[in-house]
Amino acid sequence: MGEKPKIEDLIGLGHSKLGFYKEVQEKIAELRKSNRALEHQRQHVQAILDGITDIVAVISPDYRIASVNHSFFEIYSQDSPEGGRCYDVFRGRGKPCHACVLRDALERNCVCRQDAMIAVGDHYRHFSITAAPLRDSRGLPTDILVVKRDVTLEKEFQAKYYHAEKMATIGLLAAGVAHEINNPLTSIRGFAEGLQRRMATLADAVSDDALKSDFAEYLEIILKECRRCSGIVRSLLTFSPRRSPEFSRIGLNELVRNVLRILHHKLKQYPDRLIQRQLDEALPTIQANAAELEQVILNLILNAIDAVEAERGAIVIRTRVADERRVLLEIEDNGCGIAPEDQQKLFEPFFTTKPVGKGIGIGLSTCYHIIQSHGGEIQVASTPGQGACFSVVLPVTLRSGES
Repeated sequence: MGEKPKIEDLIGLGHSKLGFYKEVQEKIAELRKSNRALEHQRQHVQAILDGITDIVAVISPDYRIASVNHSFFEIYSQDSPEGGRCYDVFRGRGKPCHACVLRDALERNCVCRQDAMIAVGDHYRHFSITAAPLRDSRGLPTDILVVKRDVTLEKEFQAKYYHAEKMATIGLLAAGVAHEINNPLTSIRGFAEGLQRRMATLADAVSDDALKSDFAEYLEIILKECRRCSGIVRSLLTFSPRRSPEFSRIGLNELVRNVLRILHHKLKQYPDRLIQRQLDEALPTIQANAAELEQVILNLILNAIDAVEAERGAIVIRTRVADERRVLLEIEDNGCGIAPEDQQKLFEPFFTTKPVGKGIGIGLSTCYHIIQSHGGEIQVASTPGQGACFSVVLPVTLRSGES
């Protein structure tokens, strides 16, 4: 038999086990402390990210979303985007975007930026997108940090500012151009009308009926084009400051009916269901220049007629109370709609989406100027292929300081 263990050996073994157990406990305590510190740091970082009003997302090279901050849920209704493809979550696409800022950041291994208009629900929003690579110890990109800033309001205010500057410049130019055009135009129209009056005398002296017919036709064309040019000049004069605008109390529904009476002959060639009226008869009167507002309504209806198909077209003219101080006019059609990139330019002078010869691009800009002078607002909402809706908001009384 072997030698029995001595008491010293037994004490040493127990002491070793106790020392090891104590060392394990110390390591566990250190790990717990480290985990608490890491968790605290994680929460601190997440709190910082959630405090950022822009959308912040970490996205892997295969386009999968690893995490997002709280701002994501304020814009998008999706509950849990983690694990989803960014092009599906952010843009509702089935494949990566053609111009992908994330891919550019990966390939170039640097910060890349992009501005984009993205559909969110039923509306389009402008985003300024920044993609920054998250690098490993070797400096190679592993993930991409994407920051999306909603700049829709900034773009709208910027556009209004630039538009106001353009309108001021156009106003000065229009007054001068209209004056210079009116002088020769008046002479041409006067002489043409004089020749028309003398046609009866010339008819007895000329025996060639074809020549007389041509002469009468040419004069009528000259006068018709003179009247057309006069209409354009009047539209241009709308941009110039008015010295004594004439405002009076009038009903918006009455203006709509007046315009429809003017368009009676044009509307006869369309089905009766083309124009649908939804007029609020309890609408309060407004302080306005009747002729100018009729010009706005006429222009919007004519644009709607051009946008719809003759057989299945429908145009709804709607008036209602917007709030206690404003009334609303809406002209909605089910026509071809307006592309998102064109909606921001619609009210710019000389911008038109119509074919050459169908429009010169001053109609909507004139409308914008008239509505602004009335202390109101004009906006458009449209989905390509599904129609457009122009909304005009007018105050029941003009703001103080306005004529």
